[in-house]
Amino acid sequence: MDSSFVVSLYVTDQHSAEARHCIVSAPRLWFTPLHNAEWAHALAQHVFRGKMSAAEAQQMNAGLDRDKIVGRWLSIGMPENAFELCAELGRRHGPKLGVRALDSLHVACALELKAERFWTFDERQAKLAKAEGLKT
Repeated sequence: MDSSFVVSLYVTDQHSAEARHCIVSAPRLWFTPLHNAEWAHALAQHVFRGKMSAAEAQQMNAGLDRDKIVGRWLSIGMPENAFELCAELGRRHGPKLGVRALDSLHVACALELKAERFWTFDERQAKLAKAEGLKT
């Protein structure tokens, strides 16, 4: 799953309803250090752009932390070969799909963790996931 999908679960945007609908049947969701880093930066960007206050960002962080405590999120480390696979995905699909490194890294993590489904609202990332056999 892409970090923008995680953000849409907590920060109301044009994708929030769809994101919330998708996870209804998902028992637990993986949360990697990559998700954590991108989550922090996404909230910081919302504050920087004036879309939310610092207090609201703290509330979003608290909500995510509560969901981790109750088991909605499964904190998991970066898969050992994620960076090598990311580079390979870039070589194979980058020239055709225009994916960036972080897009490929998310897909690489999903592949290394043996995910069957990949949730994203990023068109290029979805195309990469599909090209690698993941359902989107």
